[in-house]
Amino acid sequence: MAGTTILGISAYFHDSAAAVICDGEIVAAASEERFSREKGDSAFPSQSVAYCLKEAGIAATDLFAVGFYDKPILKFDRILSTYMSIAPGGFAQFRQSGPIWMSEKLWTESNIRRELGGYGGAMFFSEHHESHAASAFYPSPFQEAAILTIDGVGEWTTSSQALGRGAELEIVKEMRWPDSLGLLYSAFTYYTGFKVNSGEYKVMGLAPYGAPRFVQMIYDNLVDLKEDGSFSLNQEFFGYLGGLTMTNERFDRLFGAPPRVPESKLTQRDMDLARSVQDVCEEIMLRMVRSLHAETGQKNLCLAGGVALNCVGNGRILREGPFEQIWIQPASGDAGGSLGVAQLIWHRECGAPRRADGRKDSMKGAYLGPSFTDDQIEAYLNRITAIYTKPEHNDLLLDTARLLASGKVVGWFNGRMEFGPRALGSRSILGDPRSATMQAEMNTKIKFREGFRPFAPSVLRERVGDYFDLDQDSPYMLIVAPVKEERRMARTAESVDLWGIDQLNVVRSDIPAVTHIDYSARVHTVSRDVNKDYYDLISEFDRLTGCPVLVNTSFNVRGEPIVCSPKDAYTCFMRTNMDALVIGPFLLHKEDQESFIESEDWRWRYQLD
Repeated sequence: MAGTTILGISAYFHDSAAAVICDGEIVAAASEERFSREKGDSAFPSQSVAYCLKEAGIAATDLFAVGFYDKPILKFDRILSTYMSIAPGGFAQFRQSGPIWMSEKLWTESNIRRELGGYGGAMFFSEHHESHAASAFYPSPFQEAAILTIDGVGEWTTSSQALGRGAELEIVKEMRWPDSLGLLYSAFTYYTGFKVNSGEYKVMGLAPYGAPRFVQMIYDNLVDLKEDGSFSLNQEFFGYLGGLTMTNERFDRLFGAPPRVPESKLTQRDMDLARSVQDVCEEIMLRMVRSLHAETGQKNLCLAGGVALNCVGNGRILREGPFEQIWIQPASGDAGGSLGVAQLIWHRECGAPRRADGRKDSMKGAYLGPSFTDDQIEAYLNRITAIYTKPEHNDLLLDTARLLASGKVVGWFNGRMEFGPRALGSRSILGDPRSATMQAEMNTKIKFREGFRPFAPSVLRERVGDYFDLDQDSPYMLIVAPVKEERRMARTAESVDLWGIDQLNVVRSDIPAVTHIDYSARVHTVSRDVNKDYYDLISEFDRLTGCPVLVNTSFNVRGEPIVCSPKDAYTCFMRTNMDALVIGPFLLHKEDQESFIESEDWRWRYQLD
């Protein structure tokens, strides 16, 4: 590919990734976990890099520059300073992390050059939150915008407020370690028995089942919150500064028990804790955006960082915040930093201008990962002697819609893989949202996960207002919005008395499989110019049923990365109780397939996430 090509890399912490841009155009981006099949893979993203370079049609020697998403020396400075300030308290943590820093992370530049086959060209390092801010602003549709980034911690920064104008990006305010909204949320993730850096979305999903009875306790003891959204955390209750756990015994005494044992039964107390920290998180997010609006006077807001994946908070920012429009980077976590640093190099180091039209972003629907030709897919299916048909395209859509309308669950593998944690109709498992039993069935029989976990609706963009109180696009499934009043079902006398997880199977609307217990939904709007085949499938389902909505969940089982290749898709299909698989132009029915036998038990790898 001719032009100025830049490779961005994020690695060595969580969800390593690579992204490549050419003359400012986003060409490819993918997380390493999709190739390695290791959830949250933090190793150098060698397979992602290889894919991105192949998609760009170049070798590493043809790159104009390589960028890394943070500054390891600054991060190490923060770690050493923390250990020294609490010595000898941080010795156990330093003993665990020190050798990794000394052998790998401090030598990031030389490691990257070696991994790229002796790359000798230009290399740039940006600060962590600057990479997040760039990933949020540069692909957005806005020529000017305020930018808010929130996560656990970068080098020293835990949250930043920035201003973007054209090609210029300036950080105007920061919050610093150890005061971190991301780490506060992760502390409760740990305390409620879920895995930090991957279980936070479970806490968000569990929150509606609880009551906010611990909110005041959090404010009184843990968080000193100011009107502008800044705050300090009382470190007497946390263990992350120098310990091996997020919380400590004083935290346990405050909330009356030790952390929940992973995989043990969820109690009402766990749900109340989830609801309480979610409410605190939303309040802090709202105060931050109000302060940022007052500071910048902008009408548009861009969001990134791990906390920007809190779609419930994003929905409140949209409905209650002062900004007219918001745009959220679909790969808001560390993976998106690879894209952000590449764009920083293009605009800052190369001096390239930027012009946004105010309507369409440049993320290409986040369909930036690998795709597979019909011949490649068919060759794989033939090699494993799968039984399949190849209907005409319109017949394939009709057959799939009929399967869904009859209550079947269908794996849908089509086009380029999504970048970011959401399946957006390219690597998805689909179902009928009108079914009262679909949520429980998909959770327990297909995803092998907790029954409370919610699913998202994919809805035709022009019909979103018929079902949800949402007046803007939500193409990346990052906004929770209320289900329309006229779609809701009246509560029965029996259901009013239910509490906690017992509310799960109460039918709340005419699309119960995607309606949360608080009458909200995590909306995914689908436009034909972004994903034609998926749009046409939903349209076919609409013609059959009068419902322009499908249940959409990621194509994977619990603890496994979203599928990338035809092999991944077929394996997941056969391991689960999915009824059918659409893979490219081919249709497979479960009952037609021969028995699927594996040499080892695969579930041990995905037992905990």
